[in-house]
Amino acid sequence: MSENSIGRSAKIFFVVCAYWFVSISLVFLNKFLLSGKDFKLDAPIFITWYQCVFSLLILFLLSFLGDKYPSIDKFPEFQLNPEICKQIMPLSIVFVGMITANNLCLKYLDVAFYNVARALTTFFNIVFSYFILGQKTSVRAIACCSLIILGFSLGVKEEGQLVDLSYKGVFFGVLGSFFVCMNAIFTKRCMPAVDGNIWRLQMYNNFNAVFLFVPLIIINGDPSVVAAFPHLYNPRFWLMMSLSGVFGIAIGYVTGLQIKVTSPLTHNISGTAKACAQTIIAVVYFVTFKSSLWWFCNFLVLGGSGLYTYVKAADMKRLTASISNKI
Repeated sequence: MSENSIGRSAKIFFVVCAYWFVSISLVFLNKFLLSGKDFKLDAPIFITWYQCVFSLLILFLLSFLGDKYPSIDKFPEFQLNPEICKQIMPLSIVFVGMITANNLCLKYLDVAFYNVARALTTFFNIVFSYFILGQKTSVRAIACCSLIILGFSLGVKEEGQLVDLSYKGVFFGVLGSFFVCMNAIFTKRCMPAVDGNIWRLQMYNNFNAVFLFVPLIIINGDPSVVAAFPHLYNPRFWLMMSLSGVFGIAIGYVTGLQIKVTSPLTHNISGTAKACAQTIIAVVYFVTFKSSLWWFCNFLVLGGSGLYTYVKAADMKRLTASISNKI
C-alpha cells in the first residue's frame, strides 16, 4: 500500500470518527439540557434559539480566518445581503421547524428510542421525491422502506409497553423526519444563492432563524420560564449551552466533510452505523432494560435504512449506465 493510500485511509478514518463523535455528543448534550437531572430548563425553543445565536457568533469569528486555511474551505466575510436573506427564508423556516421538532422529540423521549422515532425520514423522502421532484422509486427501495415503517410501528408499540411513552415525543419525531426531508430539498434549491458555499448558507440560515424563533419563544412562554430558572447565573449551565452551539455548527461541517472525503452512500452507511452505536451507548449509559422485541425493532429500522441506501445507490448506478449506453 502506497503512502498516499495510507494517508487517504487515515484521513477518512479520522473524518468518520469526528462525525460520530460530534453527532452523538450533540444528541446527548441536547438531551442533557432539555431533560437532564442537573439542568432541566423547560424552555426548548429558547435553548434552540440560543444555539443559533451562538452559532452565528462562531461564524462571525470564523469569518476573520478568511482564506487562511484553504484545506478547510474558505470562510466568507460576515456580510448580510437583505435580498439573499429573503431568498434563504423558505429554508430558514423549514430549518427552524426541523431543529425545534428534533429537540422536542429529545425532550419527551429517551435517547435510545430517538432513532426509531425519527425513522420515517426515508418514507417522506420517497413521498417528496414522487410528488415534488416527479421521481419514481424502485420496488426494491419501497420494500426496504416498508421494513423501516414496520420497525417504527412495532417499536412504538413495544416502547409503550416498557416505559411511559410520550406520544407527543413520537409526534415530534415524525414531524422532525418530515422537516429533515424538506430541509434537504430547500438546501439544494438555496445553494446557488450563496455560490455553493455551505458556511455562507449557515450564516444566512442562522441569522434568519434567530428572528424567526422570537415569536415562537414568546408564544411558548419561555421568557417567564427562563427568568424563574434556578441555574440562570450558573456558569456551567451557560458553558453547556454554548458547547451545544459549537457542536451545532460542527455537525454541519463534519457531515459535509464526510461526504466530501467518501461518498453520499458511505455517509449514509456511516450514519446508520452511528445510530446503532448511539442506541447501544444510550441503553448502557442510562442503564435501561430493553426487550428482545425492542432490539429487533431497532435493528429492523437500522437494517431497512442500510438496505435502502444500498438499493438506491445501485439504482442510480444502473440509471447512469443506461443513460451512458444510450449516448
